Amino acid sequence: MGVLLRELELEGWRSHSGVGRLLGMLQGWQEKSWLWRWVPAMGGWLVGLVLVLAPFMPSGMIGMLLMAGAGLWLLWTLAGERQGRWSPIHLLVLSYWGIALLATVLSPVPRAAVVGLGKLSLYVLFFALAERVMRDERWRSRLLTVYLLTALGVSVEAIRQWLFGAEPLATWTDPESALANVTRVYSFLGNPNLLAGYLLPSVPLSAAAIAVWRGTLPRVLAVVMLGMNTASLILTFSRGGWLGLATATIVGVGLLGFWYLPQLPYRWRRWGVPLLLGLLVATLVGSVVSVPALRERAGSIFAARGDSSNNFRINVWMGVQQMIQARPWLGIGPGNVAFNQIYPLYQVNVRFTALSAYSIFLELLVEVGVIGFGVFLWLLLLVGDRAWQCLGQLRARNNPQGFWLMATVATMAGMLTHGLVDTIWFRPEVATLWWLMVAIVVSFVPQQENAAS
Repeated sequence: MGVLLRELELEGWRSHSGVGRLLGMLQGWQEKSWLWRWVPAMGGWLVGLVLVLAPFMPSGMIGMLLMAGAGLWLLWTLAGERQGRWSPIHLLVLSYWGIALLATVLSPVPRAAVVGLGKLSLYVLFFALAERVMRDERWRSRLLTVYLLTALGVSVEAIRQWLFGAEPLATWTDPESALANVTRVYSFLGNPNLLAGYLLPSVPLSAAAIAVWRGTLPRVLAVVMLGMNTASLILTFSRGGWLGLATATIVGVGLLGFWYLPQLPYRWRRWGVPLLLGLLVATLVGSVVSVPALRERAGSIFAARGDSSNNFRINVWMGVQQMIQARPWLGIGPGNVAFNQIYPLYQVNVRFTALSAYSIFLELLVEVGVIGFGVFLWLLLLVGDRAWQCLGQLRARNNPQGFWLMATVATMAGMLTHGLVDTIWFRPEVATLWWLMVAIVVSFVPQQENAAS
C-alpha cells in the first residue's frame, strides 16, 4: 500500500468493524423524524455562524458554537453516515487526534493537556461537520461567501483604523525602530498578527470569487474584496503575514498557470509559467523596496537579534528546542495551558515568558512529539495529493469550482508559511479557517472514488 493510501478501502472496515456498525445506528429515527431533513441545513448554518462570529466574539462563545456543531455531527453520523464517505484523510485526522490523546495521558501536566485536547477535539469535529456540509457544492459556495463578506467587514474597520489612527493595545513594534510610530491595524481582533492570519485566506478566495461568481456586480464586489483584504493585510505590518501572502500569491499564480496551460500556445507552455512567476516576484520585491515603511519592516526580517521581536523569538526557539529534546516522542500534550506550565523550566531569558513556541512546527513537536508531527506531515501530503487529483479532473471538465480549490491550496501554503514564525494558527479565529480549508479539499472527490461510492 502506497504512502498516499490511494488504494485504502475504508468501507470494508466499516462493514466488519464494531465501531463501524455503530454508524447509522439511528437510521430508524432518521426515517421517522421530520427533523432529519433539516439536519444538513442546520449543519450549514452552524458552520456559517462560526465563520461570521469568530472575529467578533470571545473564544468561549465560539467554543459553545463548536460544541453545538460537534453534537449535530454526531447525530448526523449515527443517523445517516452509511450514506456518506470516508477518506484516508479522515483516517489521518483521527490518527493525529489519537496521538494527541495518548500524549495527554502521558503528559507531565495531564490536567492542563486535557484543556488543549478538548480544543483540538472541537476543531477536528468542526472539520468533520464542515466537510460533510460542503459535499454539496452549493453549500461550499455559500460558506465561502459568508467568510468573504465577514472578512470584508473586518477589513473595512482595519482601513478605518489606518486612516484615523488606532491605539496600540500592546508593544508590537521595536520601540527603537524607525517604524515605532507607524499604525499597525488590528480591526476587531485586537492583534495585527492575528488579523493578518485571519485575512490571509480571504485574498486567494477573493481572487477565486472573481472567476467563480457570475454577473457584473458580484465580480465587482469580489474585486473590491480582493483590494480591501490585501491592503488590510499589508497594513498589519505583520512580517509573518507578508511572507504568507507572498507564498499564497506565488502558489496561486503557479496553479493558475497549470489551469490555463492547455489553452496556451505550444511555445508558451514551457516558459509561460516560469516567466509569469518571475514577473510576480519582481513586482513584489519592487513594491516593497519602493515604499520606505514596507522596506524598513521587511528588512527587519533579516536583522536576526538586531530586532527585539526577532531576538525574543530566537530565545523562545532555543528554550523550545530543549523541551523537544526532553520529551521527543509524544511531547508534553496539546494546548497552550500545558505549554505555559512547562516552558518556564526551559526558558532562556527569565525576564520574558512566552505563550507559545512562535512556530507551529515547533509547537507541534512540543505538543505531540516526533510521532504526532510525522502524522501531521503525512496528513499534509495526503491533502496535497487529493487536491492535485481533483484539480486535474476539474480542469479537464473546465469546472469553475476548481478556482475555489486552487485558492484553498494557496491559502494553506500561505498559512503554513506564516506559521513558521508565529502560532496565531492555534487561535480559534484562525484555527477554524485552517480546518475549513482542509474540509474544502476533502469535500472534493476524485472521479474514481466518486464512482466507487
